[in-house]
This record gives sequence, C-alpha cells and structure tokens, in this order.
Amino acid sequence: MKDLLIIGFVWPEPNTTAAGSRMLQLIELFQDNNYNITFVCAASKTSKSFNLDDLNIQTFNIELNNSSFDELIKRLNPSLVLFDRYITEEQFGWRVVKNCPNALRILDTEDLHFLRNARQTAYNKKIPVSENLLKNDVAKREIASIYRCDLTLIISKYEIKLLKRLFGVDKSLLHYVPFLLKQVNLPNSYPSFIERKDFIAIGNFKHAPNLDSVMYLKTTIWPLIKKDLPNAKLHVYGAYATQKIQQLHSTKDGFLVNGWAESIENIFTNARVCLAPLQFGAGLKGKLIDAMKYGTPSLTTTIGAEAMHNKLPWNGFITNNPIDFALKSVKLYTDELIWKNSQQNGTKIVHNCYSKEKYGNKLINKINFLQKQIIEHRLNNFTGTILMHHTLNSTKYFSKWIEEKNK
Repeated sequence: MKDLLIIGFVWPEPNTTAAGSRMLQLIELFQDNNYNITFVCAASKTSKSFNLDDLNIQTFNIELNNSSFDELIKRLNPSLVLFDRYITEEQFGWRVVKNCPNALRILDTEDLHFLRNARQTAYNKKIPVSENLLKNDVAKREIASIYRCDLTLIISKYEIKLLKRLFGVDKSLLHYVPFLLKQVNLPNSYPSFIERKDFIAIGNFKHAPNLDSVMYLKTTIWPLIKKDLPNAKLHVYGAYATQKIQQLHSTKDGFLVNGWAESIENIFTNARVCLAPLQFGAGLKGKLIDAMKYGTPSLTTTIGAEAMHNKLPWNGFITNNPIDFALKSVKLYTDELIWKNSQQNGTKIVHNCYSKEKYGNKLINKINFLQKQIIEHRLNNFTGTILMHHTLNSTKYFSKWIEEKNK
C-alpha cells in the first residue's frame, strides 16, 4: 500500500459542490490504485460534509499555524501529498517540505481562482478581461503555488493553455484531469420528453457565479421565457441560499426557490431543461455535467460551456444574448426533435470527454513516472526551488510568530 495525505481546504460536500464531487472522484481513483488515504482539514465540518469514514479513510482536524501538524505528518510519512487548492499549499506546503521532503507534492486547483477573479472584476466593471486583470495578486499566489509543487492538476484545457501562453508555465508541471466519470454508472435510459416538465437552475450559493446567475434569471431571462410559456415553472435549487435568494421566490411568477436538493438525479430526470446563464467563472461546471449525465438538455453561455465539450455539438444551446437565451430556451422546451438531439449530444460529450478509465490511468501513470524521476524533475523546476527556498524562510517564521502569539 502507498500512503496519500490529502490536505483539504474544506471537508468534501459532493451533494452541494462540484469541487466536492471531484474530490471524491480523486479519492476513489487513488483507492482503486491501492493508496491508503488520510484526509486532514482545518475547516469545520457541516451537516452536508461527506462521511469519509464510510470509505475507510482516516481523518484528522488540523490547526493553522500550529506545529502539531509537523508531528502528524512525520508520523504518517506519506509518499504523496495532495493540496486542495493553492491556499492549502500556502498554509501547509512548507511544513510538508520540512518534514517529508521526499513526498511527491500535487496541487489540485479545482479551477484557476485568478481567472475567476479577473472575470468577476471585469463583469462588475463592465469591461473586457485584459492581461492586466489576469495578472492580479491572486495569480501571483496561485502560480507561485504551482511552481512549488511537483505537479498541478488542471480541470480545463483552456486553463492549461492560459498558464502556458500568458505565464510561461512549463507543461511538465501541469496535468489535465477533468471530471472522472465511470461509464457503467451512467443511466441507460431517461424519462422521455413528454414525461418531463419545467426548467431547473442549480448551484451552491456560496459560489458567486451561481448567485449572479440566479439573479440574472429572475430579472432578465425568466420574464421573457414566461411570456411565451405562461404555465412553465423554474425550480431553483442550491445549498446555502441567502435571504436575498429566498426572497426571489414567487409562486405567481413560477419562480420557485426550493433550497438544497437531496437527490440530484431526481431533480434532473424530472426537469425538461436546465438553465445556466453564467456571466463569469472558471473551470468545468458540475451542474452542466449532471444535466448531460441525466439526459437533461441545457442552455448556457460561452463561459459556462468553456472547455466542456471538446468541439462536440452542445447539449442544447450556447448563447450570451439574454433575448436569444430566452428564445432558445422556449425552442428547446417545446421542440421534441431538437430536445432529443440535444440529449444525445450530451451523452456523446460525457462518453468522449469524461472517462475515468482514460484520464484516471493517465494521472496514475504520470505520478508513478514522477516518483521515479523526482530528483531530476525538481532540478528542472529551478523556479520552484527558488520560491520554496524563500517560502520556507518567510512563511515559516511568520507562522511560528503567530503560533507563539496564540499561546
């Protein structure tokens, strides 16, 4: 057995976030390949946190700026450490290097935070995304983290191209890992067009793009759809709905805020169309993957569909214009032939772009190769050794100062 330590930013919530689903996909992949996994996290658990004990995973609560982590990792002595997002690597990476220098260090970005940040800033200011916006302070931190690690998992091919083109990150440090779906678990049949009704929108409301998307639906798109389909309803689902979101609920307008969804499958298979007019964001969109998995055609924007379908025909329509979005929503909802073709497109995308066997095997092979070539690999990443040298000194003493202060 090989030992893997995962340092989580949060405890996984697969029923509320795409990041939680992805984490469990990675955990399953490593367990399939005989890794003994320990999961640690400094965040508090919630009622929606997945019970990792069910997967025979050892778990520990850890503290920031506390040398107790040093004792724990020395005792665990993992051969592989996975950081869940760059913030976790900033906090614990230097301690991993100090206590387990031979462990392979992998960063899972989930999506590029600096890209999402730049797009949100541009959207709020109503300006295009520029190189200046992309080269923000979050980018400096996130890319430094990429260099300090031996390998970084990137969920979007667009994001890999951006890192290589704009920032010159060497391809040897990056590895493409989309959502990992087991084809045998996909439904073989779906409820028919006539058996389904209404629209859905879904997403964790702690995530700013989802919050904005629902507001956009309420104020701009749904009133246009409702004019042509007066009897249709839009069911809005998502964990952590704020009071602002709950106040959007209107039975008269058919805009129904239903809160957290206990069964994703039931919600998608009963709905006819999924709406996701995302105005900013990054990475791959879990809600749109779920729509494809469960045979529910969708409408989204170019941001929503970015890097998700590898130029295959979309599972519905992609448009950025709100009037066109509403018109195409009505067409997809009412035209059974277009709906069925869209459903088939979604199935093809899932089978062609999200194979656990294909991409999971590539990742395991990459890890095995790096573990055999780790000394040479780190020598070739001299920028990373420079950053780690300074991080070990600056972060180390700052953290120790905080630890003393907290005593």
